[in-house]
Amino acid sequence: MADTQMITMLKVDLGISTTVYDERLGQYLDSAKAEITREGYTFPETLTVDEMQAVVTYAAWQWRRRDTMEGMPRMLRWMLNNMILGQKARTLT
Repeated sequence: MADTQMITMLKVDLGISTTVYDERLGQYLDSAKAEITREGYTFPETLTVDEMQAVVTYAAWQWRRRDTMEGMPRMLRWMLNNMILGQKARTLT
C-alpha cells in the first residue's frame, strides 16, 4: 500500500480534502508504480521526491481519465521516458 505522504500529494493534486477516498487513492498509487515498473523503470526501496512525484502524476492521470478517457499527457510521457532512459544511461557508465 502507498504511503501517506504520496496519498497526501495525490489528494492535493486532485483537489480532494476528505479521507473517504484514501484507500482507493492508495490503490491508484500502487497501480501507477506497477505500470511505471512495467515500462522499464526499477524503483529503489526508498523513493526520491522526483520518483514519488512521477508516481503521483501517473496516478492522478489514471484517476482523471476515468471520466475523460484521455490519452497520456505528453508531459507525463516525457517524464517517464527521462526517468527510464536516465536510469539505463547510469547503468551503462
